[in-house]
Amino acid sequence: MIRPVLPGDVTAVARALLAAPGSARLPLCRRIFGGAAEAAAHCRLYGRLHPRWGDGSLNAAARRFGLADEPFLDDPEYLSCTRLVLRELAEAVLADGEAPAR
Repeated sequence: MIRPVLPGDVTAVARALLAAPGSARLPLCRRIFGGAAEAAAHCRLYGRLHPRWGDGSLNAAARRFGLADEPFLDDPEYLSCTRLVLRELAEAVLADGEAPAR
């Protein structure tokens, strides 16, 4: 599992997706989540940053890719990217067997 997710993590991943073509967004999102998980495991095992993916946060993993300038929240493409990130986050949380917080 990745590190605990902060709002800035969601924003960073959404900005990375926004910088990518529409057809590449889902694979890129999953690659970022996978990289963050790999880095989190590496940090737990070795007590140091992963050389490629960083500290296990989504923010660090997303920053391996170009980030679009942060748009306003009412930008339709940005909203689409943010929804994609949140959907993938929900799937990752449920796959780990954790109940979503209410």
